[in-house]
Amino acid sequence: MSTVYTLRRFYCVIIIVCMSIFYGIPYFASAVSVAIDTKAQIDQRNKELAEIQKKILENQQKLTETQQQKQTLSSELKKIDTTIKQADLGIAASQITVKKLDVEIDSLHDDIISAEKDLTQKGEAVAEIFKQMQVSEQDNPLVSFIRAKSLSDGIQTMQGLVDLNQTLIIKIQELQNAHDTLTVVLDSTAKKKSDKELEQENLKNRRLIAAELKQEKNQVLKDTKTREASYQESLKELEKRQAEIAAEIDALEAPLRDKIDYKDLPKSGSGILAVPLSDPHITQEQGYTKSAKKLYKSGYHNGMDFGAPVGTPLFAAYDGTVISVANQDLYCRKGAYGKYVAIKHLIGFTTLYAHLSLQVVKEGDSVKKGQLIGYSGNTGYATGPHLHFGVYDSSTFRIGQSNSCGPKMPFGGDLNPRNYLAL
Repeated sequence: MSTVYTLRRFYCVIIIVCMSIFYGIPYFASAVSVAIDTKAQIDQRNKELAEIQKKILENQQKLTETQQQKQTLSSELKKIDTTIKQADLGIAASQITVKKLDVEIDSLHDDIISAEKDLTQKGEAVAEIFKQMQVSEQDNPLVSFIRAKSLSDGIQTMQGLVDLNQTLIIKIQELQNAHDTLTVVLDSTAKKKSDKELEQENLKNRRLIAAELKQEKNQVLKDTKTREASYQESLKELEKRQAEIAAEIDALEAPLRDKIDYKDLPKSGSGILAVPLSDPHITQEQGYTKSAKKLYKSGYHNGMDFGAPVGTPLFAAYDGTVISVANQDLYCRKGAYGKYVAIKHLIGFTTLYAHLSLQVVKEGDSVKKGQLIGYSGNTGYATGPHLHFGVYDSSTFRIGQSNSCGPKMPFGGDLNPRNYLAL
């Protein structure tokens, strides 16, 4: 629990106690009941979210186990069913989060009323001190001292002016504190409302993702006619096409790596790029990795993979312009990057976000660092739900015609994302 939230609850209790003095025990009991009920609701939502997260992790483990099994129609359908369940759990998490934020926003609304009232009272107190000082200043302090009947009366008059001035200083500080408190509450409310808008967007988009996954399952059943022989035949064709596409990408990119001009790029280790998702879990590095040696003839992996359940929000790593949004599954289903977004940045980089389940930006959009651009998935050549994140030297990056996968193949001189991410 944050310090601000703890202090806010403490102030609320003090206010409730003070109000009970004026309005009696019934008001006190009612106010305390509301405060306790609000906390209980938030605690309940947190408990529900923790349970959902536990189920998501368990489901992710099942998905990993399914991926390691022999590829059969049965295992493919099981994998799709598990992925659909992941999407449904994401929907449930969004629904609970929205409800929790509603409770927190309502609670903050009460805090705003209290803070505004306190600010008004402190302002009135300062105004009253100024009024008293204005009356005192009608006489010159020196004249008042001389006119005093005795030395002690004169000293008392001067002390009164000093005390009044000190009181003003204290009241002005109290006014500033009240203003600061209101600012904190208003900022917190604005943040909660922004979080709610994002979660409502997540909820809407996760429902779209779940619906598309169910269509994918129906398509698999339609293509194979539920026959294992048909599935194995299509699997052989797919593996052949995947190898051809991987070879084509490597042939395009290998010479471009030699053309990277590092002097025009940010320094390695700068941490200039934001990690494109919350709670990052790296499943494969860039370069000649163990997994790449199994999956590609070249043995080279041109980006960094982050394991993430389907429907995980993804964010732009830096300010830039969206230069390509495409779905390669329309040309070579499960053969390449699937649904991807490419963003060009003024710092010399172009970033690629691949295997998405949904994109929420379009070509030509200007995006800010940390802005939502899509959701993780397993479209294209993906062994499971994850984000493939690529970083390229913009001077070498292209979107071109592919001999094996349609008109929008992204390629360029790739860089190691680890050298530039704020990990």
